[in-house]
Amino acid sequence: MVGIVSYGFYVPKYRIRTEEIANVWGKNPEDVKKSLLITEKAIAGVDEDSLTMAFESASSALSDVKVDRNKIKVVLFGSETHPYAVNPASTILAEFLGIEKNYLAYDTEFACKAATGAIISAQALIKSSYSDYALISGSDKGMGKTHDTLEYTASSGSVSLLLGKDDLILELLDFESFSSDTPDFWRREGIRYPSHGGRFSGKPSYFYHIEESSKSLLKKTGLKPEDFAYGVFHMPNGKFPVQVAKSLGFSFGQIKDSLTVNYLGNSYTASALMGLTAVLEKAKTGDLIFMCSYGSGAGSDSFVLKVTKNLDKRRKQFLKTVENKKYINYPTYLKFMEMI
Repeated sequence: MVGIVSYGFYVPKYRIRTEEIANVWGKNPEDVKKSLLITEKAIAGVDEDSLTMAFESASSALSDVKVDRNKIKVVLFGSETHPYAVNPASTILAEFLGIEKNYLAYDTEFACKAATGAIISAQALIKSSYSDYALISGSDKGMGKTHDTLEYTASSGSVSLLLGKDDLILELLDFESFSSDTPDFWRREGIRYPSHGGRFSGKPSYFYHIEESSKSLLKKTGLKPEDFAYGVFHMPNGKFPVQVAKSLGFSFGQIKDSLTVNYLGNSYTASALMGLTAVLEKAKTGDLIFMCSYGSGAGSDSFVLKVTKNLDKRRKQFLKTVENKKYINYPTYLKFMEMI
């Protein structure tokens, strides 16, 4: 059985409230919050990027396990805000973590599902006995054009997972993926800010791919939504995951603990994994967790995870940690995003 041995997360302490942005553009803050179900979002500092945040989350993942780092022969870095256009972040991350030369490293990119796609690749390498362990990091410093919907939602954060075969906290029971050429969100080379298709990003993009991937996995495993203690779905805003969960037969009670988007925003490749991290604060031995990511372009990866007794000794205090925050104003936000 391949699964997750340990996990770590990093959320920058800086926050900007939805009303701070709305007031700058003459928008009604309550209308914006009602539309997106986001009250504030996490913002990386001016001296932070996806790589520095990945180092923080990966260090956390490795801090509570006694693993020979020479046995980590796979290091994959998923992001859509790589610090370099040409130069891998995965090798820099491995170097910082003290992982030696004999390893496979590469950066992955598939919008917000770059990290979950990397999980699928990594588990196969572990099953094939290529490596005992694999380190996966999903990390982003998301931004959008000013006066765009993304300005209210795109946030910063990182989650890292150590995969292996022994001493698991989560067993990876099964997975399924669904993809198509549906360009609802894109950023061409040399262009700083992403573009999106507005409502087209919901239907037929987000909902179609998550529903197809999820239904396929449920049929494959013979499981039903009511068999799961928790559901986790990618969170571009606060409404979409609630709507897609309901369409699949999951109750609000099953997904409410995963909705980190309401108070952290959409951390892109870390989004679904951040929801999983929040759920792991409460999950119990034997619980089944359903997780489905979404990446524009487009595709979804679905997973069935089972909690083991080992989670109790590696559980992180997610909610307490994210309450360590400092609010910033709009000009400071622009500075941190290097817009001014």
